[in-house]
Amino acid sequence: MKLGTVSRFILKCLLPFRFWIVGQFLVAFIWAVNLSLSPYVMKVILDRIPGLSPEDVVPRLLGPSSVYIAMSLFIVIAFRFYDFVWLNLNAHLKRHIGDVLMQRMMQHSSALFQNHFSGNLANKIKEVMSSIPDLLKLSIDKFFAQSLGISLTIFTVWTTSYKFAIALAVWIAIFVSGTVIFSKRARILSQVASEVRSDVVGKIVDILANIMSIRLFAGRFFESKRLKKTLDDYVVADQKRDWYFLKLFTFQGVSFVIYQIVCFVFLINGFQAGRVSPGDFAFILMINISIIDILWGWSEHIGKFAELSGNVIQGLNIVLSPIEIQDKPEATRLKVTRGAITFDHVQFQYKGADPLFEDKSVTIEPGQKVGLVGYSGGGKTTFVNLILRLYDVTKGRILIDGQDIREISQDSLRQVIGMIPQDPFLFHRTLRENIHYGRIEAGEEAVILASKQACAHDFIMSFPKGYESLVGERGVKLSGGQRQRIAIARAILKNAPILILDEATSQLDSVTEQDIQEFLWPLMQGKTTIVIAHRLSTLLHMDRILVFDQGKIVQDGTHADLLLKAGLYKTLWDAQVGGFLPDEKDTNP
Repeated sequence: MKLGTVSRFILKCLLPFRFWIVGQFLVAFIWAVNLSLSPYVMKVILDRIPGLSPEDVVPRLLGPSSVYIAMSLFIVIAFRFYDFVWLNLNAHLKRHIGDVLMQRMMQHSSALFQNHFSGNLANKIKEVMSSIPDLLKLSIDKFFAQSLGISLTIFTVWTTSYKFAIALAVWIAIFVSGTVIFSKRARILSQVASEVRSDVVGKIVDILANIMSIRLFAGRFFESKRLKKTLDDYVVADQKRDWYFLKLFTFQGVSFVIYQIVCFVFLINGFQAGRVSPGDFAFILMINISIIDILWGWSEHIGKFAELSGNVIQGLNIVLSPIEIQDKPEATRLKVTRGAITFDHVQFQYKGADPLFEDKSVTIEPGQKVGLVGYSGGGKTTFVNLILRLYDVTKGRILIDGQDIREISQDSLRQVIGMIPQDPFLFHRTLRENIHYGRIEAGEEAVILASKQACAHDFIMSFPKGYESLVGERGVKLSGGQRQRIAIARAILKNAPILILDEATSQLDSVTEQDIQEFLWPLMQGKTTIVIAHRLSTLLHMDRILVFDQGKIVQDGTHADLLLKAGLYKTLWDAQVGGFLPDEKDTNP
């Protein structure tokens, strides 16, 4: 990702907080002035001390001493003001960045989330949230304030001797140039280390999320060995970066020793010639100590800056990557009056794969109940995903009541479709919140009614906290059937005009399935309904069944009509055992 893109994103995030940032710059300016002014006032005090009589001490030292004390008090007040500014900026800025990042992440296509660990993505977002405020603080407090302070210091030193000013400027130039040259390579090494660290976190999250599979397959030692390889890569990347910084610190230390030698030579020669006072000794040495502290700090700050920059760039590489499926600027809201769905000469293919659908045209009439059957990989789920616009068609168009779904907003499209997936997606929230997600504005009575209709109310009330029970990550605390009933209750509560069921009752026992089927049937009335099923017995009362094979609809008709014809549907029906489809095309025992 180009640095310009990253910079524009950061500036856009900082813009709402510009007044607090101005406060940071003000304190930085005060600190920079104090850096050279305090040693200079001390020089004045020391230069006045030699030869003072007791009666002259107060009149001669009161003025500069008062200035020195006043400056100390002022800088304390300025730092407390800075703390107030940072208190009002830091947390609010992180919140704003997190909101901006998540708003964009939720617009990305399903493909992005399929290609990255969720833990890895969360870690990158967290690092961007925390790194941008830290970068701001480093930039203002360290680089801006200290650069300004050094510039003012060189000017102040010039008033004592141009030789010292030139020596200081030359040494700083060598120090900074060498550090910058080193830091370019250090930034690359820091980015590599950051990426490897994110990979470690992602793999750890993957292990923890699949701990039950690891136990069932006795995979503990395999996972430990696999993780150790990633940890070893992390050690190598970290050490390579740290060794590079060791070389940088050695260069800086040697350059400072040489500069100090030059300063002592100038001071001693100047004192012998009467051009340097005792106060000048104290002034130059205090300045040197302050400057070296700053520059030594720069070594650490540049390394930290490189690390933080690497975190931001790595995170934004994903977050700011192109959004594959976007609403058009003039996108309107979908208006469903009938519920007709039309595939108009549709072609679709996944990236790097052969076309799955080619010139597909089919219409599902308003209120029609349509079953989709076929072997795995035949295109049933893709057919549904295209209606939901989880992917965009390569050619052709998909219409709902004559409206091209690419011309309408994605939110309005998905608001009119109720989806019950085979593997329900549950939040790590309460049972009530998960059901309520179907229609946020629904009341308590509607939530309970939907739960009863989905045969979920009884098992919910069996929990000590009832509807307030947490379901765990992705619903891990519930059985497969319980998760599915919660998903069904959520779809019932949504009551959308288009309903899609993807093996919606596959994880239920026969009695519960029959109870839910009895309710789902009246729920389907008046709705355009699409049912994906391997259990063909659930499709007996469909108005129509579409049989998929390798992206083509090879048969289309009612259950009774299709059984009268030789074809894939009859083959599947004859081959099923207990109402399920075989997994393979080879149906021989």
